[in-house]
Amino acid sequence: MSLSDEVIAFNQPRLVSKKVLAKSHNDDEGVVIRKCVGRPDLKDVDPFVLLDHFELSPPAGFSDHPHRGFESVTYIFEGGLEIEDFVGSKGTIRSGDIQWMTAGRGIIHSEMPAGEGTHKGLQLWINLSSKHKMIEPKSQEVLNNGIPKAEKDGVKVQVIAGEALGVHSPVYTRTPTMILDFSLKPGAQLHQSIPESWNSFAYIIDGEGMFGSRNSSPAMVHHVLVFGSGDGLSVWNMSSKPLRFLLCGGQPLNEPVAMHVPFVMNTLSEIDQAIDDYRQSKNGFEKRSTWRSE
Repeated sequence: MSLSDEVIAFNQPRLVSKKVLAKSHNDDEGVVIRKCVGRPDLKDVDPFVLLDHFELSPPAGFSDHPHRGFESVTYIFEGGLEIEDFVGSKGTIRSGDIQWMTAGRGIIHSEMPAGEGTHKGLQLWINLSSKHKMIEPKSQEVLNNGIPKAEKDGVKVQVIAGEALGVHSPVYTRTPTMILDFSLKPGAQLHQSIPESWNSFAYIIDGEGMFGSRNSSPAMVHHVLVFGSGDGLSVWNMSSKPLRFLLCGGQPLNEPVAMHVPFVMNTLSEIDQAIDDYRQSKNGFEKRSTWRSE
Protein backbone atom coordinates (compact mmCIF):
# COMPACT_ATOMS: atom_id res chain seq x y z
CA MET A 1 0.00 0.00 0.00
CA SER A 2 1.42 3.39 -0.95
CA LEU A 3 1.32 6.52 1.15
CA SER A 4 -1.24 7.97 -1.27
CA ASP A 5 -3.50 4.97 -0.56
CA GLU A 6 -3.11 5.70 3.14
CA VAL A 7 -4.32 9.27 2.60
CA ILE A 8 -7.32 8.04 0.59
CA ALA A 9 -8.37 5.76 3.47
CA PHE A 10 -9.09 8.75 5.75
CA ASN A 11 -9.23 12.51 5.39
CA GLN A 12 -7.24 12.82 8.61
CA PRO A 13 -5.60 9.56 9.77
CA ARG A 14 -5.16 9.24 13.51
CA LEU A 15 -1.52 9.08 14.62
CA VAL A 16 0.00 7.89 17.88
CA SER A 17 0.26 10.81 20.32
CA LYS A 18 1.41 8.83 23.36
CA LYS A 19 2.82 5.37 24.00
CA VAL A 20 3.27 3.73 27.41
CA LEU A 21 4.32 0.23 28.45
CA ALA A 22 1.97 -1.61 30.82
CA LYS A 23 4.40 -3.35 33.14
CA SER A 24 3.15 -6.21 35.30
CA HIS A 25 3.15 -6.13 39.07
CA ASN A 26 1.85 -8.46 41.77
CA ASP A 27 -1.24 -6.83 43.27
CA ASP A 28 -1.72 -9.64 45.80
CA GLU A 29 -0.68 -13.24 46.19
CA GLY A 30 -1.80 -14.95 43.00
CA VAL A 31 -2.88 -11.71 41.25
CA VAL A 32 -0.79 -10.08 38.50
CA ILE A 33 -1.97 -6.75 37.06
CA ARG A 34 -0.76 -4.78 34.06
CA LYS A 35 -2.07 -1.25 34.65
CA CYS A 36 -2.81 0.11 31.16
CA VAL A 37 -5.04 3.14 31.82
CA GLY A 38 -5.58 4.68 35.25
CA ARG A 39 -1.90 5.13 36.12
CA PRO A 40 0.12 8.26 36.98
CA ASP A 41 1.37 8.78 33.41
CA LEU A 42 -1.97 7.90 31.78
CA LYS A 43 -4.76 8.72 34.22
CA ASP A 44 -7.57 8.47 31.70
CA VAL A 45 -8.57 8.65 28.05
CA ASP A 46 -11.97 10.33 28.44
CA PRO A 47 -14.44 8.59 28.81
CA PHE A 48 -12.23 5.60 29.80
CA VAL A 49 -10.77 5.80 33.30
CA LEU A 50 -9.15 2.38 33.76
CA LEU A 51 -7.94 -0.64 31.82
CA ASP A 52 -6.32 -3.55 33.65
CA HIS A 53 -4.86 -6.70 32.09
CA PHE A 54 -5.14 -9.26 34.88
CA GLU A 55 -4.01 -12.80 35.68
CA LEU A 56 -5.13 -14.58 38.81
CA SER A 57 -4.84 -18.04 40.32
CA PRO A 58 -6.78 -19.54 43.26
CA PRO A 59 -7.20 -18.77 46.04
CA ALA A 60 -6.67 -15.18 44.93
CA GLY A 61 -9.56 -13.22 43.48
CA PHE A 62 -11.66 -10.13 43.93
CA SER A 63 -13.99 -10.78 46.85
CA ASP A 64 -17.02 -8.62 47.81
CA HIS A 65 -16.31 -4.95 47.06
CA PRO A 66 -18.31 -1.81 46.12
CA HIS A 67 -18.43 0.50 43.09
CA ARG A 68 -20.20 3.71 42.11
CA GLY A 69 -20.28 6.12 39.18
CA PHE A 70 -19.12 4.14 36.13
CA GLU A 71 -19.58 1.03 33.98
CA SER A 72 -17.15 -1.88 33.78
CA VAL A 73 -16.54 -4.38 31.00
CA THR A 74 -14.83 -7.63 32.01
CA TYR A 75 -13.53 -9.64 29.05
CA ILE A 76 -12.11 -13.13 29.63
CA PHE A 77 -9.20 -14.49 27.57
CA GLU A 78 -8.45 -17.72 29.45
CA GLY A 79 -10.16 -19.62 32.25
CA GLY A 80 -13.16 -17.93 33.82
CA LEU A 81 -14.63 -15.89 36.66
CA GLU A 82 -17.50 -16.65 39.01
CA ILE A 83 -19.38 -13.35 39.26
CA GLU A 84 -22.11 -12.35 41.69
CA ASP A 85 -23.65 -9.05 42.83
CA PHE A 86 -26.36 -7.80 45.14
CA VAL A 87 -28.77 -6.90 42.34
CA GLY A 88 -29.24 -10.61 41.61
CA SER A 89 -26.71 -11.36 38.87
CA LYS A 90 -24.85 -14.62 39.37
CA GLY A 91 -22.98 -16.85 36.93
CA THR A 92 -19.74 -17.75 35.23
CA ILE A 93 -18.03 -16.00 32.33
CA ARG A 94 -15.39 -17.98 30.45
CA SER A 95 -12.96 -17.47 27.57
CA GLY A 96 -14.48 -15.08 25.03
CA ASP A 97 -17.35 -13.99 27.30
CA ILE A 98 -17.92 -10.53 28.73
CA GLN A 99 -19.79 -9.00 31.63
CA TRP A 100 -21.06 -5.43 31.27
CA MET A 101 -21.81 -3.94 34.69
CA THR A 102 -23.40 -0.56 35.38
CA ALA A 103 -22.39 0.38 38.92
CA GLY A 104 -24.53 3.52 38.91
CA ARG A 105 -25.48 4.71 42.40
CA GLY A 106 -23.97 1.65 43.99
CA ILE A 107 -23.26 -2.04 43.62
CA ILE A 108 -21.36 -4.66 45.59
CA HIS A 109 -20.02 -7.67 43.71
CA SER A 110 -17.39 -10.39 43.67
CA GLU A 111 -15.19 -11.83 40.91
CA MET A 112 -13.51 -15.10 41.82
CA PRO A 113 -11.61 -17.67 39.73
CA ALA A 114 -13.78 -20.42 38.23
CA GLY A 115 -11.63 -23.43 39.10
CA GLU A 116 -7.93 -24.15 39.27
CA GLY A 117 -5.22 -22.79 36.99
CA THR A 118 -4.59 -19.29 35.69
CA HIS A 119 -7.43 -16.99 34.67
CA LYS A 120 -6.71 -14.07 32.34
CA GLY A 121 -8.63 -11.12 30.95
CA LEU A 122 -9.15 -7.40 30.69
CA GLN A 123 -11.30 -5.05 32.73
CA LEU A 124 -12.23 -1.67 31.26
CA TRP A 125 -13.94 1.13 33.21
CA ILE A 126 -16.11 3.58 31.25
CA ASN A 127 -17.05 6.78 33.04
CA LEU A 128 -20.67 7.85 33.40
CA SER A 129 -21.75 11.45 32.96
CA SER A 130 -22.80 13.37 36.06
CA LYS A 131 -26.48 12.97 35.11
CA HIS A 132 -26.12 9.17 34.96
CA LYS A 133 -23.80 8.47 37.91
CA MET A 134 -26.67 7.76 40.33
CA ILE A 135 -28.81 5.56 38.07
CA GLU A 136 -29.90 2.14 39.25
CA PRO A 137 -27.20 -0.57 38.95
CA LYS A 138 -27.50 -3.57 36.66
CA SER A 139 -25.38 -6.31 35.07
CA GLN A 140 -25.55 -8.23 31.83
CA GLU A 141 -23.47 -11.15 30.60
CA VAL A 142 -22.77 -11.63 26.90
CA LEU A 143 -21.42 -15.05 26.01
CA ASN A 144 -18.85 -15.58 23.28
CA ASN A 145 -21.43 -16.89 20.81
CA GLY A 146 -23.44 -13.70 21.28
CA ILE A 147 -20.57 -11.35 20.38
CA PRO A 148 -20.71 -10.37 16.67
CA LYS A 149 -17.63 -11.41 14.69
CA ALA A 150 -16.32 -10.73 11.20
CA GLU A 151 -13.29 -11.66 9.09
CA LYS A 152 -11.91 -10.13 5.89
CA ASP A 153 -8.52 -10.07 4.16
CA GLY A 154 -6.59 -11.46 7.12
CA VAL A 155 -8.37 -9.30 9.71
CA LYS A 156 -10.66 -10.74 12.38
CA VAL A 157 -12.72 -8.71 14.82
CA GLN A 158 -14.93 -9.37 17.80
CA VAL A 159 -17.29 -6.42 18.19
CA ILE A 160 -17.90 -5.97 21.90
CA ALA A 161 -19.38 -2.51 21.33
CA GLY A 162 -19.76 -0.38 18.21
CA GLU A 163 -19.23 -1.47 14.62
CA ALA A 164 -16.42 -2.91 12.47
CA LEU A 165 -16.11 -4.80 9.18
CA GLY A 166 -19.82 -4.37 8.57
CA VAL A 167 -21.08 -5.94 11.80
CA HIS A 168 -22.61 -4.10 14.75
CA SER A 169 -22.84 -5.00 18.43
CA PRO A 170 -26.34 -5.03 19.95
CA VAL A 171 -24.93 -3.92 23.34
CA TYR A 172 -26.34 -0.56 24.44
CA THR A 173 -23.66 1.82 25.69
CA ARG A 174 -24.91 4.75 27.75
CA THR A 175 -21.71 6.60 26.88
CA PRO A 176 -21.25 6.24 23.07
CA THR A 177 -18.41 3.72 22.82
CA MET A 178 -16.58 1.26 20.57
CA ILE A 179 -14.67 -1.71 21.97
CA LEU A 180 -13.13 -3.89 19.25
CA ASP A 181 -10.88 -6.94 19.60
CA PHE A 182 -8.83 -7.11 16.37
CA SER A 183 -6.48 -9.85 15.12
CA LEU A 184 -4.32 -9.29 12.03
CA LYS A 185 -2.46 -12.05 10.23
CA PRO A 186 1.09 -11.31 9.00
CA GLY A 187 0.89 -8.91 6.07
CA ALA A 188 -2.67 -7.79 6.84
CA GLN A 189 -3.79 -4.18 7.18
CA LEU A 190 -6.79 -2.52 8.81
CA HIS A 191 -8.58 0.80 8.26
CA GLN A 192 -11.15 1.45 10.99
CA SER A 193 -13.34 4.55 11.02
CA ILE A 194 -13.65 6.43 14.31
CA PRO A 195 -15.97 9.43 14.85
CA GLU A 196 -13.86 12.58 14.75
CA SER A 197 -15.17 13.89 18.07
CA TRP A 198 -14.18 10.70 19.94
CA ASN A 199 -11.02 9.90 21.88
CA SER A 200 -9.35 6.55 21.19
CA PHE A 201 -6.55 4.23 22.29
CA ALA A 202 -5.32 0.69 21.66
CA TYR A 203 -3.77 -1.94 23.90
CA ILE A 204 -1.56 -4.55 22.20
CA ILE A 205 -2.39 -8.00 23.53
CA ASP A 206 -0.02 -10.02 21.28
CA GLY A 207 2.50 -9.29 18.54
CA GLU A 208 3.56 -5.96 17.09
CA GLY A 209 2.33 -3.56 14.43
CA MET A 210 2.52 -0.14 12.81
CA PHE A 211 -0.27 2.14 14.02
CA GLY A 212 -1.33 5.38 12.33
CA SER A 213 1.40 5.44 9.68
CA ARG A 214 3.05 2.63 7.76
CA ASN A 215 6.38 4.40 8.31
CA SER A 216 5.99 4.50 12.12
CA SER A 217 8.12 2.42 14.46
CA PRO A 218 6.54 -0.92 15.38
CA ALA A 219 4.52 -0.84 18.59
CA MET A 220 5.15 -3.91 20.72
CA VAL A 221 3.08 -6.18 22.93
CA HIS A 222 1.69 -4.70 26.20
CA HIS A 223 1.98 -1.10 25.00
CA VAL A 224 -0.90 1.35 25.23
CA LEU A 225 -1.18 3.73 22.26
CA VAL A 226 -3.22 6.92 22.58
CA PHE A 227 -4.23 8.41 19.24
CA GLY A 228 -4.61 12.00 18.17
CA SER A 229 -7.57 13.48 16.33
CA GLY A 230 -8.80 12.19 12.99
CA ASP A 231 -11.57 10.23 11.32
CA GLY A 232 -9.98 6.78 11.37
CA LEU A 233 -7.09 4.53 12.32
CA SER A 234 -4.87 2.48 10.00
CA VAL A 235 -2.85 -0.50 11.26
CA TRP A 236 -0.33 -2.75 9.47
CA ASN A 237 1.10 -6.08 10.61
CA MET A 238 4.47 -6.27 8.87
CA SER A 239 5.82 -8.97 11.19
CA SER A 240 5.84 -12.75 10.80
CA LYS A 241 3.50 -13.31 13.75
CA PRO A 242 -0.17 -12.47 14.38
CA LEU A 243 -1.06 -9.10 15.90
CA ARG A 244 -3.91 -8.77 18.40
CA PHE A 245 -5.06 -5.56 20.03
CA LEU A 246 -8.06 -3.99 21.72
CA LEU A 247 -9.23 -0.72 20.14
CA CYS A 248 -11.34 1.53 22.35
CA GLY A 249 -13.02 4.75 21.30
CA GLY A 250 -15.62 6.90 23.00
CA GLN A 251 -17.40 10.23 23.09
CA PRO A 252 -15.58 12.32 25.73
CA LEU A 253 -17.70 13.55 28.62
CA ASN A 254 -15.52 16.64 29.20
CA GLU A 255 -16.31 16.57 32.91
CA PRO A 256 -13.99 16.64 35.93
CA VAL A 257 -12.95 13.20 37.20
CA ALA A 258 -12.44 12.36 40.86
CA MET A 259 -11.32 8.75 41.16
CA HIS A 260 -10.70 6.94 44.41
CA VAL A 261 -10.88 3.22 43.67
CA PRO A 262 -13.50 1.78 43.81
CA PHE A 263 -15.50 4.97 43.09
CA VAL A 264 -15.43 7.36 40.11
CA MET A 265 -17.20 10.68 40.63
CA ASN A 266 -16.86 14.33 39.58
CA THR A 267 -15.65 15.88 42.84
CA LEU A 268 -13.78 14.85 45.97
CA SER A 269 -16.84 15.70 48.07
CA GLU A 270 -18.81 13.15 46.01
CA ILE A 271 -16.08 10.59 46.70
CA ASP A 272 -16.37 11.33 50.42
CA GLN A 273 -20.14 10.92 50.13
CA ALA A 274 -19.73 7.56 48.37
CA ILE A 275 -17.41 6.33 51.12
CA ASP A 276 -19.84 7.47 53.80
CA ASP A 277 -22.83 5.95 51.99
CA TYR A 278 -21.01 2.62 51.79
CA ARG A 279 -19.98 2.68 55.43
CA GLN A 280 -23.47 3.67 56.54
CA SER A 281 -25.27 1.24 54.16
CA LYS A 282 -27.38 3.97 52.55
CA ASN A 283 -28.11 5.76 49.23
CA GLY A 284 -27.64 2.65 47.11
CA PHE A 285 -25.66 0.50 49.54
CA GLU A 286 -28.57 -0.53 51.76
CA LYS A 287 -27.85 -4.24 51.18
CA ARG A 288 -24.26 -3.96 52.40
CA SER A 289 -25.11 -5.13 55.92
CA THR A 290 -27.10 -8.17 54.78
CA TRP A 291 -25.66 -9.38 51.43
CA ARG A 292 -22.69 -11.71 51.06
CA SER A 293 -21.63 -13.51 47.91
CA GLU A 294 -21.72 -17.28 47.95
